[in-house]
Amino acid sequence: MSAPLPADSTVVVVGASLAGLRAAEEVRHEGHTGPVIVVGDELHAPYDRPPLSKQLLAGTWDVARIHHHAPEVIDTIGLEFRLGRRAVALDTAARVLTCDDGAALAYDGLIVATGAVPRRLPGTEDLPGVHTLRTLDDCLAIRAGLGAAGLGARVVVVGSGFIGAEVAATCRSLGATVAMVEALPSPMGRVLGDTMGSVLADLHRAQGVDVRVGVGVDRIEADPGGPDPLTVHLAGGDRLAADVVVVGIGVVPADGWLAGSGLTVEDGVVCDEHLFAAERVVAAGDVARWRRPASGELLRLEHWTNAAEGGAAAARNLLAGSEAAIPYDPVPFFWSDQYATKLQMIGVPRPDTEPVVVGGSADEGKLVALYPDGDRLAAVLALSQPRQLMSYRPLLAAGASFADALAHAST
Repeated sequence: MSAPLPADSTVVVVGASLAGLRAAEEVRHEGHTGPVIVVGDELHAPYDRPPLSKQLLAGTWDVARIHHHAPEVIDTIGLEFRLGRRAVALDTAARVLTCDDGAALAYDGLIVATGAVPRRLPGTEDLPGVHTLRTLDDCLAIRAGLGAAGLGARVVVVGSGFIGAEVAATCRSLGATVAMVEALPSPMGRVLGDTMGSVLADLHRAQGVDVRVGVGVDRIEADPGGPDPLTVHLAGGDRLAADVVVVGIGVVPADGWLAGSGLTVEDGVVCDEHLFAAERVVAAGDVARWRRPASGELLRLEHWTNAAEGGAAAARNLLAGSEAAIPYDPVPFFWSDQYATKLQMIGVPRPDTEPVVVGGSADEGKLVALYPDGDRLAAVLALSQPRQLMSYRPLLAAGASFADALAHAST
């Protein structure tokens, strides 16, 4: 058990995206006066990722708009950024972080917020025109590819999770010819389940997207000088010609650099219910896999709100010490904008359970659906019904029964 961190001690934050930035800000907001060093592997100042697959990709926002703060705002809270530096090793016994430039940073408290990295299709890493989307540079490269192909660019999106579905919607809105290929039976099926995933598939088909589900990609071939710069070969034998391919088949936590650190790493950095991974070490955001206080299960979330809330909570607990730490027990929330539809969900659904639609319908393009977990309410999904969705938040926070949720729906 650890005591509060001294106010003049050194805090190092590994990761300069949302979770890391919110953590660093919270350290200052809590009155910490010692050095706060933020290490980030990108050269860019911290920026928001959701617009990368929407407004920035569409060209309706410029790059300056996605940055979290103007430089002069960051300067006023006294954060020391080491950008373009990648963490390569951690010695928790000596409390030293090593970066790829050889710098060894001694810390009194450490916040691990290195996020996640995209999965790639084997054999496509060096193919021109084949992209993943995680960083600002990724987004700008896709935009350049679309611009080079011109109006009616042929885009194949491999994967239909958050990134894939949003990229497909954005490219279609730009006038591109879009095919979306998914190995699972429905888009976003791992999160929404197949019933609601099929609703999402119909939404894309109604906008003219060629949605291929239940089929994988065998290989991608490149012919930069030919009429078809890229050819996507599907497992069933079909071929899709493309000018641009975007691979959105999920991410893996960026935790490989922690080998030998003494931290437990299993699909992310394993933490207790207070986000502590070791003495004086906490984790937050996509890389953190923490024990939920209510259920005891280990959970890792890749949502914007979890990064923001978890970063702040990890910082407060690090400063307070493990003896005074408060369990991190949020009501998870995520959203996705696709065409004119706003998809929102609170809670953590069990995708193998059948949701119950309690308001609206797929035909209307507006609905509310409840997901059970045994006799409890696990999650609520809304399509373009934000006010109705948020009325269920207190029920989820209180661990309400599914019967109570159904009763709420009828009021």
